[in-house]
Amino acid sequence: MLPPMAEDKTAEALAFYDGAYPRIVRFMLGLLVVSAPIFWLRLGSAFGISFLAGCAVAWLNFFWLKLLVHSMTERMTRSRGDEAPRGVALKFLGRYFLMGLGVYVILKSSALNVYGLLVGLMLPVAAMACEAAYETYVSLRRGF
Repeated sequence: MLPPMAEDKTAEALAFYDGAYPRIVRFMLGLLVVSAPIFWLRLGSAFGISFLAGCAVAWLNFFWLKLLVHSMTERMTRSRGDEAPRGVALKFLGRYFLMGLGVYVILKSSALNVYGLLVGLMLPVAAMACEAAYETYVSLRRGF
């Protein structure tokens, strides 16, 4: 059994880390709001539109991934090892189909547009990097 002080720190740490998903979503929104005008003005409207399209696909992909993980864990904890439902598998594959379709459509126009789409697809990665830096800062500051 942990001493009361350690239990308080553990509870505080768990509450903090449970808020990671909403913080990542906020980081994604903040990065989008800051970077979209910069890309639009510096690299042109074609890159800006492709970037926004990539961000939209990445945002949808990130949301679907959360739903997929949640539904799979719910199913695994409730069932006795039954196979995953067909809808979960279709959503999993649908994410990649949607990204491939976006790349194909933009690839037909110009290489600069592909770069914009790919940079937009990196939005969740950048947000998770911000979240990792924030979690490191907070954990060192609070002593988790």
